[in-house]
Amino acid sequence: MFAATIGFFDGVHRGHRCLIEQLKTIASERRLDTLIVTMKQHPRAVIQSEYVPHLLTTAEEKVRLLEETGVTRIDIIPFDKDTASLTALEFMERVLKPKGVSILLMGYDHRFGHGEAAFEDYVRWGKQCGIEVVRAHELEGQHVSSTAIRTLLSQGRVEEAAALLGHAYLLSGKVVEGYHVGHQLGFPTANIFITPEKVMPRRGVYAVSTNHGPGMLNIGTRPTAANGDDVSVEVHLIDFSGNLYGQQLSLELLTFIREERAFDSLEQLREQLQRDREFVLNLK
Repeated sequence: MFAATIGFFDGVHRGHRCLIEQLKTIASERRLDTLIVTMKQHPRAVIQSEYVPHLLTTAEEKVRLLEETGVTRIDIIPFDKDTASLTALEFMERVLKPKGVSILLMGYDHRFGHGEAAFEDYVRWGKQCGIEVVRAHELEGQHVSSTAIRTLLSQGRVEEAAALLGHAYLLSGKVVEGYHVGHQLGFPTANIFITPEKVMPRRGVYAVSTNHGPGMLNIGTRPTAANGDDVSVEVHLIDFSGNLYGQQLSLELLTFIREERAFDSLEQLREQLQRDREFVLNLK
């Protein structure tokens, strides 16, 4: 049997982690396993076809972060128009009850199911299908929201964003063919495809950490090389040499180094990249 909670959990930020810790406490007291029920599709994108989500985590990143919380099981359910049409009672009966959920912990401001409902309604519907519904308390001391995190990222304030997330902001994607200018400068880069739904931080140069060691990330249009208006995401891995084409690469953004700007020559750019490299290596 499970103590469960449900939500989209974009970013798996400190507010989500507060909820999950409460879930683990309840499960321990009741000698139950823990279950997180989440969705791959953003619910609003299903309900409103014109809505384009700006996500803090891809589905893969979200699962990875949820797994790190130590819960027993994570179920990703399909969220389509049929699911969106279910009432809260129907959702409990058709989705949660068959999974063995006996306790449902709801976020203090969370709602699910088609139609309006108060928390007392969820408690009553839960009793009808044998699920005890409990309300979680809010994270004390600081209000954490996805909107606040997106705002910080848009300003390049990745360290402050990490403080709200409870982890470094992640960018991950497949390594694709690039322009090869970095290789000519002695700073070969891996060009990464990032899904358009992912929140992109402010353009510029960042210090990052990867499973291949430290790196320098550039987000921008590469003005010195005059490559047009296309925004690229490319990273120079300081302690790595090898071929990463076609592989998945995940970056943790540590700090903003500088804005992207056009240099008068490639030699000036090379000199700046050397300074950026020293900055990253001297980070504590």
